[in-house]
Amino acid sequence: MNGTWGVVAGIIGSVLGAAALLGAGLFAARATRAAARTTAEATRAQAQVAAEPAQRQADLTAFKEIRDELKAKVEKQNERIDQMAGLVMAYSWTVDRLIHRMRDRGVTPEPADIHERVREHMHTGA
Repeated sequence: MNGTWGVVAGIIGSVLGAAALLGAGLFAARATRAAARTTAEATRAQAQVAAEPAQRQADLTAFKEIRDELKAKVEKQNERIDQMAGLVMAYSWTVDRLIHRMRDRGVTPEPADIHERVREHMHTGA
């Protein structure tokens, strides 16, 4: 029986060793999955942090382009307003000279000939 106990002990030892090996394998697999998940999260966070300055630079570049476009448009509009104001002043000067010539020859404009806004400007200067 001595030999039987040795065989039984060997079998039990093998079964316990296999169970221990299986448990160790499961523990290692679980630890590996957790490590992989942690590594993936760290990589994602690192990529996000690394991308943030580039995104800010891209936003700044886009803002500068929009600002420059708007500045150019405003400058163009100001030039156009200045041109139109000059043209209005030239018309005003021309009309004033024509009215003086008419008065010198005894011809006066009818009130209906002068637009209401022009008449208001002539009286108030505004």
